[in-house]
Formats: sequence, C-alpha cells, structure tokens
Amino acid sequence: MSSTHFGFQSVDEQDKARRVRSVFDSVAPKYDLMNDLMSAGLHRLWKAYTVMVANLREGSQVLDIAGGTGDLALAFSKKVGRTGRVVHTDINESMLRVGRDRLLDAGVALPTLVCDAEQLPFPDNHFDVVSVAFGLRNMTHKDDALAEMCRVLKPGGKLLVLEFSKVAKPLEKAYDWYSFKVLPQLGQMIAGDAESYRYLAESIRMHPGQKELKAMMHEAGFGHVDYHNMTGGVVALHVGIKC
Repeated sequence: MSSTHFGFQSVDEQDKARRVRSVFDSVAPKYDLMNDLMSAGLHRLWKAYTVMVANLREGSQVLDIAGGTGDLALAFSKKVGRTGRVVHTDINESMLRVGRDRLLDAGVALPTLVCDAEQLPFPDNHFDVVSVAFGLRNMTHKDDALAEMCRVLKPGGKLLVLEFSKVAKPLEKAYDWYSFKVLPQLGQMIAGDAESYRYLAESIRMHPGQKELKAMMHEAGFGHVDYHNMTGGVVALHVGIKC
C-alpha cells in the first residue's frame, strides 16, 4: 500500500481519510469557538479578504469545498444574489451538518453536499469561482484535488485557496511554541481533545509553502497564480485563474 502523512506520522493512504474524518467529527461542535480563540478572531478578517478577492457578481456560480461551518458560503451567498448559486460541500458530514444548520439559522438555504474534493461530482467548466479554506492540507492527493477544481471551473474562472502557510522566519520560534504547547492545551480545555489540535498543528507544517503550492496550482492547469500573505505568512491566499 502507498503511504502518506497524517501530521508527522506516516500512514496508509486509505487510512488517512478515516483519521481526518475522526479529527473533524471530534472538533465540529466547538469548531467556530476554537477558530475564534486560536486566531484571536483573525480568521474572520482572512475570510473577509478572501470574499473581497473573489469579486463575485449577481448570478455567479460558486463551489465552496471543505466549507465546514459555512462562513464563506454564507458570505458568498450575499454576493451572488437570487440568480446566483453557492454549493456548500465538505467530505465530513458532521462539519457539514453544523454548517447547514448555521446557514438555515441565518435564513439561507444552499445546496449542501457531502463530497470528496479529489472526485468532484460536477460537470466540466461549470463554476465561476471555487474556494477551499483550511481544507487543502487535509487532502491525501492535493494534486488530484487541484486538478478537479480546475476542471469544474469555467475558462477564466478563479480558484481561491485560503490555507495556513509558511510563517516569516522571525516569527517561527514563537509560532512553534504556540502551535505545539498552547494549542493542544486550548483544545483540551475547550473541546476536550488535545490530540486533534496537535494533528492540526502538525498538518500545517507538512503542507506545501507558498511557492510550492503556487507551482502545484500551475501544474494542475492554472495559467496565472499569485498569493497574498497575511499575518506574517501564518496564512496565505492563493489565487489561480483557469486558462
């Protein structure tokens, strides 16, 4: 069997999806609260910037992958209007349920679908914008997922990848201390789960840095790719345009 990484561990490829699912089953009920605590609320600014860069218009067709608790899907839905559509997806059913309920509480009903980003159930050249926020690093075959995102985009369509990235060198020591000392303890206190948040910290370190991800997006078929660092490179927004 082929192996891949699950945090710092090496596991069978077929086992990674199960392990990732277990992590997000565990964190789903406290996901939004933990996001606010972990980032001191900055994740809301990162997502707001992503929505701005999306530059959606009335009637736009949007696919939100790894949409989880629905932050981006809700924001996108306000931009596309009645004639547009936002499809809210995630591979994890627990996360998707939390997101669907949250959207309904906000008076927004969107198509909601459990699906694997490596095998998207949508036709070619279908969406104006595809987004994936804090989900790409958990995918086993990132190259396949990026190629699928390119496939379902219309020519000239835009992929937005918001993800933790390689932090600026002066911040590395402090960031490592926070990630491996504070974060698991916070996870234990708030969500009763230190291990899942230790995995999240490890998965960030195993994810390609800004330049590596840019190269992967080019290889997946995107003609123009750029990235925007935020908070000293703690996160980066990669933007790819399909030829």
